Amino acid sequence: MVKPLAFKGDKKSKKRKQPATESGLDNQDPNSTALTTTDPTTSTTDDDDSWVTAEAPSDITGPIIFALPSTPPTCIACDANGKVFPSELENMVEGDLSTAEPHDVRQVWVANRVAGTENISFKGHHGRYLSCDKFGILSAATEAISPEESFLCIATPSTPGTFSIQTQRERFLTVCQDSKTPEVRGDAEAISFNTTFRIRMQARFKPRLKANKESKAKEKISRKELEEVVGRRLEDDEVRRLKRARREGDYHETILDVRVKGKHDKFAS
Repeated sequence: MVKPLAFKGDKKSKKRKQPATESGLDNQDPNSTALTTTDPTTSTTDDDDSWVTAEAPSDITGPIIFALPSTPPTCIACDANGKVFPSELENMVEGDLSTAEPHDVRQVWVANRVAGTENISFKGHHGRYLSCDKFGILSAATEAISPEESFLCIATPSTPGTFSIQTQRERFLTVCQDSKTPEVRGDAEAISFNTTFRIRMQARFKPRLKANKESKAKEKISRKELEEVVGRRLEDDEVRRLKRARREGDYHETILDVRVKGKHDKFAS
């Protein structure tokens, strides 16, 4: 289940306690564009609702936005009827797409790996999937995943932190700016500036950040707790060694070694 999204600029307010109910993008009213905020009284230290840039295809999972290289900066959005359109980005620092965040739930897609493949599906706020037909027309009106709802995210070597999104017909999603209003299509034959998208995602879903947090959580043990386990006062280097062992998974073996060393030192004195 996808957790409610929190957006920059939302006011933090206390809410009355209500019976627990499931919430998230999958069960929001399709006709509503209102944003769901996270109740600060229920958030935990493991929750990180900030937005970061996906750097590798393996990063892409959970809530994301497609930031497009258009003028003005836009992202791919869809309405409740499944119409796909470029939506102007408002939450950015000086027009930098690497800082973009959504302000409208219609801009958010939930990325999931298609089982048994390297392809990714993108589900809209209304519970239907982004799709590209044989004419390169994008829509979001289907409830099931077929080849037209599966995309391959290819990292752009020349521009780190960007991707070209390839359809199953080996065409690329692109932003066309021939008219006053940008248009998003899926019929580009080659990678170019207009096919180079930046994918922004919630930090708590990024594998490397998640691993770093788990590592830091394992390291969080006080000197007093370590001394209680060992049964004596510890030297600084012993504390560092034990904390490192907690991160690397050989904590119990290291505890035994430190205990044995303490006994040897006692008899030697």
